Amino acid sequence: MDMRTCDSELGLVNRDFAERHWQTRAVHLERFKQIEAQLGLTEEINETRRALIGAYFCHEYSYAGAALTNPSIVAHPDQSGLSGGSLRIVLSMRAVGEGHISSIAFREGILAADGDLRLLSEPRVAMAAHVCDPPPEGIPDGPVVACRYEEASLSATVIFPFTPAQRNGLEDLRMVRFHPEAEEALYYGTYTAYSGSSIASEMLVTRDFRRFDLLPMTGAAASNKGMALFPRKIGGRYAMLGRQDGETIWFLQSDNLLDWQGGERILAPRFPWELVQMGNCGSPMEIAEGWLMLTHGVGAMRRYAIGAALLDRDQPTKVLGRTTAPLISPSDENREGYVPNVVYTCGAMVLGRRLFIPYGVADSSIAFCSVSIDELLAEMV
Repeated sequence: MDMRTCDSELGLVNRDFAERHWQTRAVHLERFKQIEAQLGLTEEINETRRALIGAYFCHEYSYAGAALTNPSIVAHPDQSGLSGGSLRIVLSMRAVGEGHISSIAFREGILAADGDLRLLSEPRVAMAAHVCDPPPEGIPDGPVVACRYEEASLSATVIFPFTPAQRNGLEDLRMVRFHPEAEEALYYGTYTAYSGSSIASEMLVTRDFRRFDLLPMTGAAASNKGMALFPRKIGGRYAMLGRQDGETIWFLQSDNLLDWQGGERILAPRFPWELVQMGNCGSPMEIAEGWLMLTHGVGAMRRYAIGAALLDRDQPTKVLGRTTAPLISPSDENREGYVPNVVYTCGAMVLGRRLFIPYGVADSSIAFCSVSIDELLAEMV
């Protein structure tokens, strides 16, 4: 194109999109750098042409246009300025866009002592986390360090797939605030990396929700979905819940946070609502009576429901009780959606003697409920 045409076309792009996105020109120029490297371009190209070329290789993407579901919740690292027993929280969500590609989105909010939740307003523009200091040869199919932009709030940050192993999605992040001995608390999150043909478990690690380490996990157990880390070590070792056979809940331990083998089956389907399969619904929560674990059960017509179980604090392989009926089930009011007849969560939170549960509804929306822990335990057998 001659320069007059380039100026005109870039002007049309800016007219249509500059007000819809953050620093559109910077994004176009960054995209040009990627294309320049891939094509081995060596000639001198002025900034207008570089921006237009970058624009030709960009498009808008509605990261939650198809589904928003499977939340988990943890205490925010910043608890300043709160009173009355309130807690600032971070909610993670699985967002699904065009092509059924899953990403990780976040929302911040304040949870009151009575269970009332106030989420921060959803930002108008979302910004994808970027790779911090990528190696010259490109992003390997291995550890990745992603950072959110300084200008972006956590609620405006989305983590998209980076590696070939993650190409088709980062699914079902199960976050937990971990308490290592004599160290500052860390946030871990297990999730499923989906390449389009195979799955693998990976680990997200962060201290401040500004820098995120995305780490592949190894071992036979890491080839399965639904792994969830305990919030502290047990007997000096890391502990994990998993679904090693695709049907039942297992307890695993390891000296290495990223390598998981073997395990012991601790919970299998017993009641009609869970006969097809069971799995954990996030990391277990420590209460005075033991480890409180939410479960999911699949019954007839592929109907997903949420239940609970209690594990012994010192011997988590010992099941002290379980619910005979679901806590939360699909109803006529919330049955329809992207994936019908499903309620599902990837992590809840204990606040006093109440259990606060965010959960996905038919993979189309997220709802919240609060349950008395005393009443819940009384229902277990």
